[in-house]
Amino acid sequence: MEIKVRLFATLRENRGKELILSFAGRVTPKEIIKQLDIPEEDVAILLINGRDGSLDKELSDKDVMSIFPPVGGG
Repeated sequence: MEIKVRLFATLRENRGKELILSFAGRVTPKEIIKQLDIPEEDVAILLINGRDGSLDKELSDKDVMSIFPPVGGG
C-alpha cells in the first residue's frame, strides 16, 4: 500500500514537501506522524484526500494525507 504525504510550512524542515510511503499492512495517520517524528501537538489540520481526517482513521492504498502545523501570526 502506498500513501502520499504532503507536509506544509515548518513540517517540511528536514522532511521535504511530499513523500510517498509504502506499507505492508494497515496504517493510520497517527502511525505515519510518529514515523516522521512529528509531535501530535504540531498537527493542527489533517486532511485525507482533501477532507477533514482523524488520527485513527485507517488509510487506503493511494490515499493522500496533508498535514498542516498551527499557524502563528500577529
